[in-house]
Amino acid sequence: MCRNIKPLFNFEPPATRNEMHDAALQFVRKISGYSAPSKANEAAFHEAVEDIEKVVRKLLKSMETNAPPRDREVEAAKARERSKLRFGTA
Repeated sequence: MCRNIKPLFNFEPPATRNEMHDAALQFVRKISGYSAPSKANEAAFHEAVEDIEKVVRKLLKSMETNAPPRDREVEAAKARERSKLRFGTA
């Protein structure tokens, strides 16, 4: 999976449309191999992003869990700590 796609389920506050769009864009970039499509493929590229974003929204709305929502700031701090351990301090 693309490392830039972050988990979006079970967070407080819930994932925003921007986050869902960014995840869909990263997914389409990954599977297409393009960070920016050519003019010939631009319409198909953007349509795919929109379609995937709709599916992501539907998925997140339909999923259920008994686990308490995760805090974005706590998860971000954990990720920074993992990064420090992996890559060292800057």
